[in-house]
Amino acid sequence: MTTVNPAPPPRRRARVPLAPYLFILPYLLIFATFWAWPIVSSFLMSFKDSRLGAAAGYGVSNWQRLLTDEFFRTALKNTVIILVIQVPLMLTLATTLAVALNSRLLRARGLFRFAFFAPLVVGTVAYSAVFRLLFNGEFGIVNRALAGLGLPEVDWLNQPAPAMAVIILAMTWRWTGYNAIILLAGLQGIPEDVYEAAAIDGATPWQQFWKMTLPLLRPTLLFCVVLSVIGTLQLFTEPALITNSGPGNATMTLGTYLYQQGFRSFNFGYASAIAYAVAALAAVFSFAQLRLFGRDS
Repeated sequence: MTTVNPAPPPRRRARVPLAPYLFILPYLLIFATFWAWPIVSSFLMSFKDSRLGAAAGYGVSNWQRLLTDEFFRTALKNTVIILVIQVPLMLTLATTLAVALNSRLLRARGLFRFAFFAPLVVGTVAYSAVFRLLFNGEFGIVNRALAGLGLPEVDWLNQPAPAMAVIILAMTWRWTGYNAIILLAGLQGIPEDVYEAAAIDGATPWQQFWKMTLPLLRPTLLFCVVLSVIGTLQLFTEPALITNSGPGNATMTLGTYLYQQGFRSFNFGYASAIAYAVAALAAVFSFAQLRLFGRDS
């Protein structure tokens, strides 16, 4: 006699719980309102001449202007000069400082760590005003110190090369300690066994630094490089407040030129095109750094 097995009952679809989505719904609404929509809106605006108002049609005139705009090329050149000089200088000092702060021979390490991180706590407007006073050509303390040493005074803020040097010095003072703390965290993640084994094999401290510390610190260094490059491409506060992009646009950066177009000339369409050009440059630089230096890290 043949036995017929009953058909299995149909499976019920598992209900998707709605509670988690309800909890994150306020954040999604805020993100869509204040982040996603402005990003999309500004991108669309980059294809319009906003000075014509609502009647303006879409086109590529703003993007074409970027290719021929002399002021944009000047701002890009100045930004690249600061990037090429300031970022390597700052990271070299930050690495040296991190190694010193990580040394067992240093006493009161907590105090020194706070002291070198403190510049980041100071407001950008306040410290920019201080640097403007320090390097004032008439009564600045830097020129008084040079005169006391018998050296000629320098008109720091009214000559192209000295003005650029002031911007680089100000940024290096502010961000060296911040990057040093990040690199210090990377150093503290390196096992002590590695150095003990190297010391047993006869490696000198200098050899340990070049052949062990730097290779093991490469992921952290790469992180600092990417952040520094992106921050430099967006540089605005220091050239705007210390040198006012002068003299003669000698310290005008992409950030200050964007501000001039958007909030002085009210050409928001062209300012949006500049903003997305900066974002594209940051993406290209970051991708290149990750490809070149991020292998095996």
